[in-house]
Amino acid sequence: MDDDTGHDRRDGTGRDDRPTSSDVSASSDVSAVTKRELPPKAVLTLDHVFDALAHPRRRYICYTLPTKNEWTLTELATKVAAWEDDVPESEVDPEQRQRVYVSLYHAHVPKLVDDGIVTFDEVSESITLAENAEQVLQVLAGIGSSFDVDQEEHARGEMDGE
Repeated sequence: MDDDTGHDRRDGTGRDDRPTSSDVSASSDVSAVTKRELPPKAVLTLDHVFDALAHPRRRYICYTLPTKNEWTLTELATKVAAWEDDVPESEVDPEQRQRVYVSLYHAHVPKLVDDGIVTFDEVSESITLAENAEQVLQVLAGIGSSFDVDQEEHARGEMDGE
């Protein structure tokens, strides 16, 4: 069967390979629900990985998470504030912690959750590694040792009192 362009649109079996109205309708429904197109969960594109690692606070989270199975948002906010202000965790004051906590809660953790790098439990406010974390950690291992040495060492260090 020829279409308007004069090309045969059938595959080798003689079936027409053009999408049907139900195919178009189904894909429209999916794209209407999906706020952002992501690659399959098994693979993040390099652009997604670099975008996820673009901010130092997100890199810090990614460096820190493998050191223990689960972190609370407050623990991570304390560690990040200590690193940014170059003080021990025990000397982070409530204002410093809150400043970082708000940023992590509203911007950085949701970005990592959207990319499937971490999970976030709203009730316990705990953060764990997710299905795409390994790809990001491999990139960090490759570039981190030469660019983020101080950040990586601080993030992987134990918290005061542990």
